[in-house]
Amino acid sequence: MPPALLGVLIGLLTCELAFLATTVYLHRALAHRAVTLSAPVTAVCRAVIWIATGTRPRQWVAVHRKHHAFTDREGDPHSPLVSGYPMVQFANAVLYRRFSKDPAVVARYARDLPQDRWDRVLLDHAVLGLGIGIAWLVWLFGWEVGLVASGVHASAYLLGGGAINGIGHKWGSRPHDNLATNNQWLAWLTVGEGLHNNHHAASTSAKLSLAKGEFDPGWWAIRALVRLHGASVRHERPALRSART
Repeated sequence: MPPALLGVLIGLLTCELAFLATTVYLHRALAHRAVTLSAPVTAVCRAVIWIATGTRPRQWVAVHRKHHAFTDREGDPHSPLVSGYPMVQFANAVLYRRFSKDPAVVARYARDLPQDRWDRVLLDHAVLGLGIGIAWLVWLFGWEVGLVASGVHASAYLLGGGAINGIGHKWGSRPHDNLATNNQWLAWLTVGEGLHNNHHAASTSAKLSLAKGEFDPGWWAIRALVRLHGASVRHERPALRSART
């Protein structure tokens, strides 16, 4: 297989791993407490998030909770109705950084996530984590494949995150009474996150697929962890806030 093609494939697989850790750990476990992960699973997720995305969990959680507090109105960190679709889709990281670097936002919306020793020593140093991730890919697959994989992963992860917030609040179905949308094709690409209308209807549900014909790969991973005693779920049956009749 040509190195460039191999790099693309490895980059996409790395991106899917990053989305898996994002949806299970950052989103469903930390931001909404929909699932509780065991200490070993949490440690693995923290490491993956650090070397694959450089994200600081407290900042991610704070921005996401603010999004729910001000959904699609002034104050929403990344709404296409407020900032415009192109900005959210292609510069979502800029919008995220604007709010994540605000100490007042983090203090208000992530006060239940205090910084620990691992954060201070390693996990809050994003550049170091990303550097280790790139070095690891280069060491495993060679410099050419590793660098291509790193570039593909970074591009796909940023565009995928932008799509969840952009497309997921502009185009798609709205079975429940909120402005977010469901896109099953996007859910396949982002490990379930494309079922965004469902999420806003039942934000504390660990399962994002709520109707027949909907598929949430993130829920499959959580269900496997539950069977392995690596996780527990908050609600067996999600309570919907409201639904269209």
